[in-house]
Amino acid sequence: MIKRLLWFAIGAAVGIFVIKKVRDYVAKARPEAIGQRLADQAGGLGDRASSFIDRARAAMAEREAELRDAIGQPQIPGSSLPGSTPTDDPRER
Repeated sequence: MIKRLLWFAIGAAVGIFVIKKVRDYVAKARPEAIGQRLADQAGGLGDRASSFIDRARAAMAEREAELRDAIGQPQIPGSSLPGSTPTDDPRER
């Protein structure tokens, strides 16, 4: 009789555990929950992209300085930012 009671208790515990896991999964699989997770993940995407661009620009400026030192060309003020290289156009002076 104690053996049957033990197996009944084990079965009840497993059943409760399974029901809890299924309910948790169903709660996570609802469209509202999925939408919220996607919104949370997309929110940090802009920050990560901005950080990547800043690091890439810094690396480009560093590499440009190394190349200028290697060929003996002096640094041009403002040339460390992409798109800000000085021109010889007299209209811009």
